[in-house]
Amino acid sequence: MRHWADRRTGLWATVGALVVLLVAGTQAASGAEGPTRWIVFSALPPDGLLPQQLFRIQTDGIGLQQITNGNKPATEPAFSPDGKRIVFVRLGSGIFVSNLDGSGERKVTSGAHDFFPVWSPNGKHIDFIRQRKNQWRLFEMTPAGKKLRRLPLAPPAGRPSWTADSKSIFIPALAALERIDARSGRVQRHIVMREDVTQAATVSPNSKTVAFRGQRPSVPGCGQVSCLVFALYLGDVRSGTVRRFVNDTGPPGWSPGGKALVFVYRRGLALWPVAGGSPTMLAIDSLVAQADAPPAWQPR
Repeated sequence: MRHWADRRTGLWATVGALVVLLVAGTQAASGAEGPTRWIVFSALPPDGLLPQQLFRIQTDGIGLQQITNGNKPATEPAFSPDGKRIVFVRLGSGIFVSNLDGSGERKVTSGAHDFFPVWSPNGKHIDFIRQRKNQWRLFEMTPAGKKLRRLPLAPPAGRPSWTADSKSIFIPALAALERIDARSGRVQRHIVMREDVTQAATVSPNSKTVAFRGQRPSVPGCGQVSCLVFALYLGDVRSGTVRRFVNDTGPPGWSPGGKALVFVYRRGLALWPVAGGSPTMLAIDSLVAQADAPPAWQPR
């Protein structure tokens, strides 16, 4: 009997190892890049009593949890470079910083029209867009909300994306992408894209690819009224060429290594490899994810 028990234990150990290898292989072939990390996204709470709030879920689909509460919508999250804190917008109220689990929340700006806060890779600054007189201007501050200033030479544009060395920033500007100096806002390079680059565009960590949601041709059968339909596009930062990637998605966020994107897709979250292949789909139960806000992928 003991001999059979030993064989059975060895059999189950082998099966368990095969299961682990199978799951790891499936994740590697799909959008689940590297070790398990958190995805933070904006969605309507299941009770329907509050406006959209921030939730988190692990890249393996485990641990779904609401991390903010309040009477103002919480949206547009971004991670600190150490992955321990998030910065986000409360619409009509300003920009806030909190720990990853939502604790320690504090307000760092009071602008009712502040959008798209993004942490610098060196952790020293948060840049964001402030709407003034129908123009979107780039501002900078410390993570504590100190030393707030506008980058004087930066053109009006959308969501900022930092270069890895924290010395330059990409900002979308209609049919172009501007690379600017992170201190002055001076344009270093004007990149003409072959498609209108929308305000929520984001550039990959290696600064080679821009991802954005934009309009695509209307679907057949819309009659005399044009249907607004969207797609996710990928653009080459060097050449300006653009290709349609996936139809009917929300705006994206990049994985830490730049090999996959996360976005709202078919009532869930898709982790989709940019090289092609099958996505990893994360079910978010009865939540309605905010289709116009990019999710954030924990860097480490």
